[in-house]
Amino acid sequence: MISVEEATRRVLALATPMPPEVRELKDALGRHMLAPAHADLSQPPFDASSMDGYALGSMATVGARYDLRVGEASAGHRFDGTLSPHEAVRIFTGAPVPNGVARVVLQEDVTLQDGQILIGDTLDLGPHIRPCGQDFVKGQSFAPKWLSANDLALLAAMNVPKITLAQRPKVAIIATGDELVMPGERPNSDQIIASNIFALKALVEAAGATARILPIARDTAADLQAVLELALTADVIVTIGGASVGDHDLVKTVAEEMGLDRAFYKIAMRPGKPLMAGRIQGRTLLGLPGNPVSAIVCAHLFLVPLLRAMQGDQSPTPKPKFALLAHEQPKNGPRAHYMRATITHEGATAIAHIAADQDSALLSVLTGANALVIAPSNCPALPANSLVPYLSL
Repeated sequence: MISVEEATRRVLALATPMPPEVRELKDALGRHMLAPAHADLSQPPFDASSMDGYALGSMATVGARYDLRVGEASAGHRFDGTLSPHEAVRIFTGAPVPNGVARVVLQEDVTLQDGQILIGDTLDLGPHIRPCGQDFVKGQSFAPKWLSANDLALLAAMNVPKITLAQRPKVAIIATGDELVMPGERPNSDQIIASNIFALKALVEAAGATARILPIARDTAADLQAVLELALTADVIVTIGGASVGDHDLVKTVAEEMGLDRAFYKIAMRPGKPLMAGRIQGRTLLGLPGNPVSAIVCAHLFLVPLLRAMQGDQSPTPKPKFALLAHEQPKNGPRAHYMRATITHEGATAIAHIAADQDSALLSVLTGANALVIAPSNCPALPANSLVPYLSL
């Protein structure tokens, strides 16, 4: 068995970079940007009013009067005149500030009297003017990253209509085993519902890739080979189950007969010991364990980083955070243990509550967790309030 760290290194070594493609912003959410973008203009592109009110030709004082110019400045409509120190003009939020303006005074702080505005007895500091380039300046760089909704708004404001992205990796997901039926079917007394595939599809798509669920591969070499052949159009093939050493665990044998160049088999972790990875006919294959929690935990640790690396992410692995144990924890054995846990907060302090039952078949425990607390191999017993690493789910 190899360590989780070594398995991660070998999985990432299987990451084949995806070709670039240029796409419109509307198609870029949740995808990885490969090349920097640069602002085509400054934002705001002019000094702009941040309030509705009156633009003044000098800094106001309580009780001062200003002659009100005919016209107004509003968003999309500039007032082209120049104000003298004793003049004012009506202005609205987002409007370009006219020449000669010293500040904007709020409309509720003035009264209108015979073609003049009178400053009342309350006056804030102002000036309520957003300077040109306050948000960003023309030519400013936007570095490659995973794009969020907020990022798309910023790129649009920079007048960047298209960007260079990594193509989405195509992932084929194969559940294996005679015991499985799809949701909605009626299982026999010795069958269960195939559940892992739906979590894996969601994780794949959240990582910027596309996922295709293939038919369940039954426990014969011929059936497994037929389904694997269907998967060869994908960039990544994910099998679930069938990678252990039982008489019906056929993935390793059949995949090797089809040309699998195995990178490793078995890792020193739980849940997830019977993990396998390699290359098969130019595709990356990741063989996940069959137990639901094992498969999903391994997908978080290995499949998602693999897909992120394929799309150009230079730091694709999840980064541990730290929390204090809510209760004592017994010593750990020779395999790193990724324990389902709930992280709560007391002020700025994170507290880790590890679930009492860590059975790798219990999806309800995983669903109730928001983190994986990591116990390294051969970790000694830890008292309550010990600092422990965890990964957010």
